[in-house]
Amino acid sequence: MTSSNDYGASSWELNVQVDQPNEDSPLEFNLRVTGDFHVGGVMLKLVEQIHIRRPEELSLLRPRDNIAKKKRKEKNNKHPIDEDILDLDQVPVSPGSVASPGLYSKTMTPIYDPVNGTPVSSTITWFSDSPLAEQNCNILAVSQPNLTPEALAKMYRPQNQVDKAELNAGWLDSSRSLMEQDIQKEDKLLLRYKYYSFFDLNPKYDAVRINQLYEQARWAILLEEIDCTEEEMLLFAALQYHISKLSLLSEPQDYTNEQDVDEVEAALASLEVTLEGGKLDKILEDITDIPKLADYLKIFRPKKLTLKAYKQYYFIFKDTCLSYFKNKEVSQGEPIEKLNLRGCEVVPDVNVAGQKFGIKLLIPVADGMNETYIKCHNETQYAKWMAACRLASKGKTMADSSYPTEVYDIQSFLKMKNVNSVPQVMRDPNAMDLNPESLVSPRYLKKFKTKQLTTRILEAYQNVTQMALVEAKMRFIQAWQSLPEFGVSYFLVRFRGTKKDELLGVSYNRLIRIDMATRDPIITWRYSNIKQWNVNWEIRQVEIEFDQSVAIALTCLNADCKIVHEYIGGYIFLSTRSKGQNETLDEELFHKLTGGQD
Repeated sequence: MTSSNDYGASSWELNVQVDQPNEDSPLEFNLRVTGDFHVGGVMLKLVEQIHIRRPEELSLLRPRDNIAKKKRKEKNNKHPIDEDILDLDQVPVSPGSVASPGLYSKTMTPIYDPVNGTPVSSTITWFSDSPLAEQNCNILAVSQPNLTPEALAKMYRPQNQVDKAELNAGWLDSSRSLMEQDIQKEDKLLLRYKYYSFFDLNPKYDAVRINQLYEQARWAILLEEIDCTEEEMLLFAALQYHISKLSLLSEPQDYTNEQDVDEVEAALASLEVTLEGGKLDKILEDITDIPKLADYLKIFRPKKLTLKAYKQYYFIFKDTCLSYFKNKEVSQGEPIEKLNLRGCEVVPDVNVAGQKFGIKLLIPVADGMNETYIKCHNETQYAKWMAACRLASKGKTMADSSYPTEVYDIQSFLKMKNVNSVPQVMRDPNAMDLNPESLVSPRYLKKFKTKQLTTRILEAYQNVTQMALVEAKMRFIQAWQSLPEFGVSYFLVRFRGTKKDELLGVSYNRLIRIDMATRDPIITWRYSNIKQWNVNWEIRQVEIEFDQSVAIALTCLNADCKIVHEYIGGYIFLSTRSKGQNETLDEELFHKLTGGQD
């Protein structure tokens, strides 16, 4: 601790370390903070220094072995406020609304580095003497080398969703300072993306951000924090291998030119998809006419004690609704059933090698979720219908400008997963610099012999070998985002009125009540339907009121209820962002929605 005229008040240096596996010591730099500087403010200062845009998506996480210490501290901590009620009618939270200028609005308006074009804030001058500033933060855009199989085997891997819930108990409270949360000298905290809603991820400006997301996704896959199929694991392994090779060959200074090329290629690809789509329809068609899909698909509606049998019908997808008929000839009449997909869960059920292209829909109803399985005939049909389902679940139609891009991304992902049954001629796998034990999770190491796994990874590698470095990282992130469990943070809870423990899944747009035995979602509640939520700090209970007189209350068993409260408020805040805001961060609104004690 120091106190001087230079700083004006008692303050201390917060040491930040960036691990460098190939070096004897980590890269270090310091941030000067004061006792009343909350974690949200630390995030802001940190990302301004290392050029990681969107500080609101980040937070600090206690390592798993330090969580017990936090729980002991909170047991003796009494909050002075008994209840906090947040009425959403009083804050501008509608999607696309422009947030009012916050406390940091001036410092968050970017200027651009004349050398590499990345945005930097005016406050970068505060840290001009730090080692990280001298290196222009390029080290943070470089992927770290793979760990040895021995080191990977020693790392903790959650065995089930309850274990995954335990990992989320370590998030710090963004509205309180480090000292208030019993963070002591030499304590280690992890910088992580807490909110899985990555806004405006731009290869031209976000080399550091993309790299950190890639690293976070990579470790989530390797440590089995998120489930994936064998086919998907081979794709992830191939991309890791490719990225590792390119990282060794590339210099950090070369990223800017590569990013410019990638951005132009991506824009051209998107334009090509849009133009090709336009040829299929009337080019001068009325722009107010909402597109539709119509084709023969198969459907299965599971019931108890029945075998899984699909039946073919004629389907029409328009607006956010999916209707099906006995055949095309009767499609002008009343459908057999009309399903509104707004707010539903959309889960891919795909095996490219087995030519299986399925879509699992979990449609919310008054007493839970209705399961519906759709089976497409080929990749092209699947990409169009899957894209339409995903947009409909968010309340968007195929008229939305993101539809062609969504179709293109799905097709690209399927292409990457499509490993030829007859592998291309390649060098002896034993001579390749590939260590499969460092590229796949232990679950799949047990399933294959090393030589067999190496061969299969190299087969998948043929589909990604032409990708540039940033493109490969972006594809890895997109593949991660396509996994059914992506973006769901679990908590062990008990709902009011029940005596059994259950799981609560918190995602970017919804809350999910999950059965612990079957791991199936029971019911989903959308944030867009929340009217207000009430936190009773005395009994540590969160109560949420929805439209149509629906209300729930829950107690969090494995973490402080403040973490759940902050997740909900944080995601609602993130839904207010729009490109018209530029880089302005409305810190006041963020802490109003997440703080809970103002």
